[in-house]
Amino acid sequence: MDFDPLLEAARKLVDDGITPACQLAVARDGDTVCFETFGAATNDTRFCVFSATKPIVASAVWLLIGEGLLDPARPVAHYIPEFATNGKQIVTVEQVLLHTSGFPNAPMDPIEGGDAVTRVKRFTEWSLEWEPGSRFEYHALAAHWVLAELIERLSGYDFRDYIEERICAPNGLPHVLGLLEEEQDDIAPGVPLGTAPADSPLPTVDTKILDRPDVRAAGVPGGGAIMTAATMARFYQALLHDPNRVWDADVLHDARANVRCSLPDPIMHVAANRSIGLVLAGDDGLHQFRYGMFGKDNSPGSFGHAGAHCQVAWADPATGISFSFLKNGLEADMMGDALNVIPITDAAAALR
Repeated sequence: MDFDPLLEAARKLVDDGITPACQLAVARDGDTVCFETFGAATNDTRFCVFSATKPIVASAVWLLIGEGLLDPARPVAHYIPEFATNGKQIVTVEQVLLHTSGFPNAPMDPIEGGDAVTRVKRFTEWSLEWEPGSRFEYHALAAHWVLAELIERLSGYDFRDYIEERICAPNGLPHVLGLLEEEQDDIAPGVPLGTAPADSPLPTVDTKILDRPDVRAAGVPGGGAIMTAATMARFYQALLHDPNRVWDADVLHDARANVRCSLPDPIMHVAANRSIGLVLAGDDGLHQFRYGMFGKDNSPGSFGHAGAHCQVAWADPATGISFSFLKNGLEADMMGDALNVIPITDAAAALR
């Protein structure tokens, strides 16, 4: 594979002052075949991956589904009775996974969310903003606190420990969510850049808060994982091949290939193409508009998830390649910043 166009595109982002540091990795056949870092970081530096965290947490939920402990069609309140307040008794687990559950802006302080008692108390206060299942609206943080509680209720483990023991360890991955303060060395700090346009369609989320040591330790399930690009690329190799049979084969296939939500995305103006935890490229030719993470040559079967400030993670079954790109430049104009990353995702998708 010719990695030169990919590496040059990433190097240019640092040279042009778009980000202080960035890191990328390409994996294939279970091995990392390219791993490079540019700017004020090294290959040992870890980055906050923001919402690219979400599939890792969802993949823990898939274990519960595969073991028959969780039925996505059931209401959340069947498993968490305290959730059945203010009309939320009708919200299903599937709707939570698909961002159609109707509480996209429900508040949760990260430290509260990291504690089971205060997390559930906050659930009881949440109200619906619209009818569950009637529309798609990205739930930046709220939905995955619900998934964290489901993991704890049904597994008997702290959700961070469950992800460590059942997802990370079997796949040879390091601890990525809920890092203790003594485990937080070599993390690239987020660097705020620019200002957001007044007419930005994106919700305002304080991503810089994820640099706080106590917030990192809380393990925000919707966006707080810390890792290298190589770790992320290896996670997606596990989703492609599952050599250690971590997941039930049918559940994994469903997550990788079954579009359960094709409602329009009000931000990107394309079908959401959501499975139970992943964004699927699809065959409508609009895959590059799905959060800017897919490259022009990604196949319709590609799947992945982006993170705030243009973190990228995907796998392409047609080529066997998984790819991750991470950076610590927190450009306030995230829609505009996505244009800077298109040459990188295009170069990665063109690898053969």
